[in-house]
Amino acid sequence: MSLDRARLAALVDERVANENLRRHMLACEAIMRAVAGHLGEDADAWGLAGLGHDIDSEQTEHDFARHGREAAELLAAAGAPDDVVHAVAAHNPATGASVERRIDIALVAADQLSGLVTAAALVRPDKQLAGVQVKSLRKRFRETAFARGVDRDSIRRCEELGIPLDDFFALGLAAMQGIAPALGM
Repeated sequence: MSLDRARLAALVDERVANENLRRHMLACEAIMRAVAGHLGEDADAWGLAGLGHDIDSEQTEHDFARHGREAAELLAAAGAPDDVVHAVAAHNPATGASVERRIDIALVAADQLSGLVTAAALVRPDKQLAGVQVKSLRKRFRETAFARGVDRDSIRRCEELGIPLDDFFALGLAAMQGIAPALGM
């Protein structure tokens, strides 16, 4: 049986208690679907990678080297496509899985972009995504003290996909704004 979004969402509900982590996973799913659409890739499969990439975070929080590997094993057992399984493993360099395919690169970049976009919204007085603009993301991206945990080099990997940084900001921002109620923003 192959894994579909509804089944993966049920697995996320079972395994992920932290609401902020769930929202991050939803944001990554939305960004991955947007990037896939932009590149002419399979948006459903890429969305699975975004939604499932951190499904093991709570179980592996004290052993980061296992993070991604356990998620990939869970997704493989549930019937996820091989490229989705590999991308989930590869999003954490500690697994040793190499970032080699377009889906891998996109997930690494989307994972970090979701954090930058979220941080940019949370510093706004209304804490809403609606007022965030690409120019503010560009400014915040250059401020290394802002959202220190966001790996800017990982976001820049979007250029390996032929997507200029500002276009990637626009794609990711629009994707997250499109699901703002689910993100609580």
